[in-house]
Formats: sequence, C-alpha cells, structure tokens
Amino acid sequence: MRLLHTSDWHLGRAFHRVNMLGAQAGFIGHLVTTAREREVDAVVVSGDVYDRAVPPLAAVELFDEALHRLADLGVPTVMISGNHDSARRLGVGAGLIDRAGIHLRTEPSAAGTPVVLSDAHGDVAFYGLPYLEPALVKDEFAVEKAGHEAVLSAAMDRVRADLAGRAPGTRSVVLAHAFVTGGQASDSERDITVGGVAAVPAGVFDGVDYVALGHLHGCQTITERVRYSGSPLAYSFSEAGHRKSMWLVDLGGDGSVTAERVDCPVPRPLARIKGTLDGLLADPALARHEDAWVEATLTDAVRPADPMARLTERFPHTLSLVFAPERAPDDPQVSYARRLAGRSDQQIAQDFVAHVRGAGPDEREATVLREAFDAVRADAAVREVSR
Repeated sequence: MRLLHTSDWHLGRAFHRVNMLGAQAGFIGHLVTTAREREVDAVVVSGDVYDRAVPPLAAVELFDEALHRLADLGVPTVMISGNHDSARRLGVGAGLIDRAGIHLRTEPSAAGTPVVLSDAHGDVAFYGLPYLEPALVKDEFAVEKAGHEAVLSAAMDRVRADLAGRAPGTRSVVLAHAFVTGGQASDSERDITVGGVAAVPAGVFDGVDYVALGHLHGCQTITERVRYSGSPLAYSFSEAGHRKSMWLVDLGGDGSVTAERVDCPVPRPLARIKGTLDGLLADPALARHEDAWVEATLTDAVRPADPMARLTERFPHTLSLVFAPERAPDDPQVSYARRLAGRSDQQIAQDFVAHVRGAGPDEREATVLREAFDAVRADAAVREVSR
C-alpha cells in the first residue's frame, strides 16, 4: 500500500507579515497532483491542519476545497487534529465526511478504533491519535500523573490491544502529533512541555509498522518506521535550511517500509544574513539572496540610521531585522534577549530566583515552579478547546 504522509499545514498562518494563503493553496494542488500521478492509495495528515483553534474563513474555505479534491480523486484520507487545531471544530461532520473517504480522527476515546483499508495483501489498520493534552485526557486514559509519555503509552496500549484481535498479517499505521525524542525542533512550533518534559521516546510506538508523525516542522527520520513529514512550508527563519517535503511510503505485504521524499513547492527561498549594514549592502556573495525572504542580523556597534529602508533597496523582501552588536561576552550591554536565547521558561524562572536572592530554588521550589507553568498551559488548553 502506498501512503502519502504530510502534516502541519497550518492553514491561515502568515510568515511574518506575508499572507501565505496562496502558497498554501499551491501546496494543496501539489498534494492532489502527487496523489494522482504517484498512484497513492491513502493520504495521511498528522495534525495542525489549521494554525489556530478559530481559523479565518479563507483558511476554512481552502480546507474545504482540499477535502473535495481528495474525495474526487477517490483516495482515502486519514487526518488527525494537532495542538494548534480545535479538535471539536475540526471533527464536526466527521461521520458524514467519513462516507466520502475522508476520515477525521479527533476524539482521544477513539484511539483504538482504526480506519481499515485493504490492498492485494490484506488489511491495513490506520489508528489516529490526535494531539493528547495530558491535563485534558488523563482521566480518559486512566493515568495517575498527567504527562505526554503516560497518555501516549496508554493510547498505544489500546492500539496494540485492538491490533492483537485482528487477523494475522494485518498491517498497521499510527498517526500521532507529538514531540518524539531525537526530533529536531524549530522556532515555529508551539511549546507543549508538561512537567518539564515535552519529548516521548520512540519506543512508545513499538509494535506497529509505520508511525506518521506531526508537530515538528523539519522532515526527519527518527527510525525507519517512525518519521516526521515536517511542514510543507516554512513558518520561521529557523527553517531556512529545511528541505520541505512529504514522505511517499510503500508498505509491503510483509510490513516492510520504504520511503521517498517528495519535494514541496517553495514560494520564495529564505535567507539569514549577518554583518554590518555597510558590509551586507556591499558583499557580492549575497547577490543570490536578493530575491529571497531575508532575516538580517546587524552587528554594527552603533545602530545605523534607517537600516530597514537601506536593506530593502538591495533585498526588497527583507522581513526581519535583528540587532546583535558584536561585544565581548562580559560586556554589560550584551542584550537580555541574547542571554535568554535557548532557555526554557522553567530555566528562566529559576535563574530569576537565583538572581533575586543569591541562590537558586531547591527541589521543592523547582517543583512548585514547574507545576505553576503546567497549570498555566493546561488552563490555556482548556480555554482553547472551549472557544
């Protein structure tokens, strides 16, 4: 069975101030063309269809168009909700849409109930595990302590139990939206840390033939059977080095997996350039970036006059301007933002405690801070669901 694995469309999202709807429509067209020309048997979409719980009307219309085009192709599609989606909104009408071959899986309670498709070698069971916010689903899965590994493990127990009751030789595909250990994050994914831990081990998914992951925006292979497709478009300059693609996966009759990357259209390349303003404007080696979306980091010791206006004369698609004067590490003018770069909320809070009183928090206090951050995230998740 041939699968086309994609995720993280983020319909309705802009890139800085650039409306990406046209590029997103171009990707949908590419997806449909690929499914037709490469004779795909099923499309799997592993969450974050939309960029927010209440998407703009234009994004909803594009999603509707995508569903109609896939249904018209006659290619079954299995889709789950991600942490950016409203599971309830995305799942509206799922029972009716199911009849058209579009299978929306947004309910955690249905984790062990697969969509079953067949080919010449027999059945393939597709299990949809929507994004599982631990604080909201811990009772559903009867776990004592809310955490990503605990709830995903419980969901996978249901998957394996159902699979064990099926005919021998039944192959299996799991769609999941999670941060799996070994994956490389970018700046455009929303933080899902709970209890100080965001990642879950790949071993959680043992016992199935292929795991189609969503959440991380870079296409990557965790194991030969566990893969992220990544987002089809770049949504931050941290993705400048990404090759945006989908996975074309052939699932053999014996459960063997072979995978090929299919490149996605690039609306405009991304470039990160760094140096003094005069240097950036004069460097002939940067000519290749003159038509790119540009993030420019200026290292001038003193902020130059009209930097954006001057940059856009050479790089008309400059979208981001960062000031990072080159200074010695012990220079008191080194920016607060640079000192915080790459640090988690928990680490920043603990550093603040140490700065205020001269000693960092003890184990009990660190636990209190962590629980406070988890409570805020859980409250935000509840409000998102109820909107």
